[in-house]
Amino acid sequence: MRAMRVPLLLCLLAFCLPGARSLAAGVNEAALLNEKPARLLSEYNLFSDGPAQIPVDGVLPYDLVTPLFSDYASKFRFVHVPPGKTAAYADPEVFDFPVGSALIKTFAYPADLRAPEKDVRLIETRLLIRQPDGWKAWAYVWNDEMRDARLKLAGKRLHIETIGLDGGPLEIDYAVPNANQCKGCHALGKTITPIGPTARHLNRDYVYRDGVDNQLLAWSNRQILSAAPRPQDAPRAANWQDTAEPIDRRARSYLDINCAHCHRLEGPASNSGLFLTFGESDKRRWGHRKRPVAAGRGSGGYTYDIDPGKATSSILIFRMKSQDPGIMMPELGRSLVHSEAVTMLEAWIDQME
Repeated sequence: MRAMRVPLLLCLLAFCLPGARSLAAGVNEAALLNEKPARLLSEYNLFSDGPAQIPVDGVLPYDLVTPLFSDYASKFRFVHVPPGKTAAYADPEVFDFPVGSALIKTFAYPADLRAPEKDVRLIETRLLIRQPDGWKAWAYVWNDEMRDARLKLAGKRLHIETIGLDGGPLEIDYAVPNANQCKGCHALGKTITPIGPTARHLNRDYVYRDGVDNQLLAWSNRQILSAAPRPQDAPRAANWQDTAEPIDRRARSYLDINCAHCHRLEGPASNSGLFLTFGESDKRRWGHRKRPVAAGRGSGGYTYDIDPGKATSSILIFRMKSQDPGIMMPELGRSLVHSEAVTMLEAWIDQME
């Protein structure tokens, strides 16, 4: 009898204690499909070790060739596709994920940005869950002990203090988005959609526990992605920091992931006429000697979105350097200037003809 009590106790704990479900089960598929979001992140049972961001079986980590800038936050990304289902390969759009899928992204800060893997503090985990009526976006804020994260429907402001890349103190006014703000960035037409998991931004190697593999191959081999071409036959964005890549590809990739979810024909900023998707071939549409649709404070008094050879008089650079809420771009997701990326974009514009 004594030998049977321990498994019974574990089963009871798995059903009664938040975060304990990983003792006896995998992903809580029912919670993902529930129209009402879970109160605690642990109820979905996505992690076997939340503070260490170790996922359970059925949740796969991934990364992007060029990631979205979010005030220098570190990000841990994961994907879950329900057993027996696959996401359908698509290009250039995001893969077509089946109902029950989840995209998980945890935001964190190390004590010192120069040592990104040391003394890491989890801040927030955002979920995009594919339900029968479309994608749902929920934000969860981690408690001080990093034991669990709680749902924040109304968003939240957090004061973050760390050491910057220059070795000096860095203070960040971190914004956890509310439900409407999630829709502001993740809108495609009138529906919510993911941003990152496209072929071009996933086509890179990743260090998994069992070795290094291309992510498109890994997703295909794990049967969570169907009909994907070989990596060498799939599109690939450029790493904006890789100086071995042509600067045009680096700049266009950076604008694609950071700006094009709004600045595209189907996006919230479509009325600007500025379309920054990686595949946009019309130079005028991606800003080259393009006049703004509406002048005002946002133009800074300059004439063109991108003034070839003149980064300092380009509206795109003016707005990316601003921290004024009425001028800055992107207008959501950052409070700081991504100075290193702006320097790269300035060099890109300055060499244009």
